[in-house]
Amino acid sequence: MLIRYFEDNGYRVHAVSNGSAMRAELAKATYAAVFLDLVLPNGENGLELLRELRNTSDVPVLMLTGQDDVTDKVVGLEVGADDYIAKPFHLRELLARLRTVLRRRASTTLPSRAFAHEEESLVFDGWRLDLARRRLTAPSGGDVPLTTGEFDMLLVFVRNAGRVLSRETLMDQTRNRNLEAFDRAIDAQIVRLRKKIEVDPKAPALIQSVRGVGYVFTGQLSRP
Repeated sequence: MLIRYFEDNGYRVHAVSNGSAMRAELAKATYAAVFLDLVLPNGENGLELLRELRNTSDVPVLMLTGQDDVTDKVVGLEVGADDYIAKPFHLRELLARLRTVLRRRASTTLPSRAFAHEEESLVFDGWRLDLARRRLTAPSGGDVPLTTGEFDMLLVFVRNAGRVLSRETLMDQTRNRNLEAFDRAIDAQIVRLRKKIEVDPKAPALIQSVRGVGYVFTGQLSRP
């Protein structure tokens, strides 16, 4: 049903039934997004596959589940899901959610014309954030892999350097739509981001907590 519906709306779709088939398919082809069920045959867990996927890819992932449980939803977002959709759902809603995720990816992958020249890359404290390639380069020159959510989060911070951002603002700007802000999901993502860009993640100098409010990015921006 899902394959037929999305193909009727102009998408090319390939379906697989387990984690092994998913790995094989992603190894030989590039996909714009992945729908991943939480419960899979033979006891496989969609969240475990998502964790595995996030170690090697930043492809947008939309979780599908028959469990409308807040805990599952928070965990899915913490692990790196771009959206989380409980069954039963309307096909039109699923299509709209996919289009939202793809628009969000396009908006951060391709800067708007107004910023295209000056924001091909952003530099702070020796780090370089390449918007076109969605790549983060460390002061040492090495590439630091970021998930979709981590890249979007860092981009929001850098563009709002010095401004205190609430968790609600971060959720809204990184997902481009109003959602209930799950504090744990935002906090967990920032913990992961700190591990990648801070000299000492336990005493962060770039992304600092503001008690009772949110977070502030204190990096010093410079010209590319």
